[in-house]
Amino acid sequence: MKTTGGTDAQKRRAAAAAVEAVEDGTVVGLGTGSTTAFAIRAIGDRVADGLDVRGVPTSFAARELARECGIPVADLDEVDAIDLAVDGADQVATTDGALVKGGGAAHAREKVVDAFADRFLVVADPSKTAETLSHAVPIEVLPSARTTVSAGVSDLGGEATLRRAERKDGPVVTDNGNLVLDCEFGAMSDPESLAADLASLPGAVEHGLFVGLADAVYVGTDDGVDVTEF
Repeated sequence: MKTTGGTDAQKRRAAAAAVEAVEDGTVVGLGTGSTTAFAIRAIGDRVADGLDVRGVPTSFAARELARECGIPVADLDEVDAIDLAVDGADQVATTDGALVKGGGAAHAREKVVDAFADRFLVVADPSKTAETLSHAVPIEVLPSARTTVSAGVSDLGGEATLRRAERKDGPVVTDNGNLVLDCEFGAMSDPESLAADLASLPGAVEHGLFVGLADAVYVGTDDGVDVTEF
């Protein structure tokens, strides 16, 4: 079956390979998105076979799927550590593992969980890879700061667009009760510097540039999985 951005088979291969790293007795960060959903289901299958893990979901959707799959879940403040996080990406730089995330508007919670994890594994299909990041960068913003953050993005050479909901009037609202700006910067030659600039904007809760966080990227292909360690 063909899906937007890649095939289910490619995503399933990437997820299955990453989930092999999940060990008995560990706490696992559960990301959000179509590829990570395959990982959550794969972990659920292993739980059904006796694997003892706890999952820390990064969104309402991830929590619901984990429960559906029989994975015991915990909030971040209920665990002392996260041994491993598995999450997807909207775009991955093959050169250094820098990511753009936030297509599901869960990047604020995802970044907290992924950064806290001892190891962070990214699962993706080939359409998500690029030599240089160029995907729009989502920024979760306080509702009252939408215009001021947009102005700050413009000062940095970007163009911010408020993300609109698809099947309701009005904007997308995150699990944290905030809005999302999708910010176009074109090709990002220095994502680390841009990430620091975006983080400094007053009213910006969190941006979707994940720089220096990924430990490995699993890219599912038509006949296997390409794994790159960072």
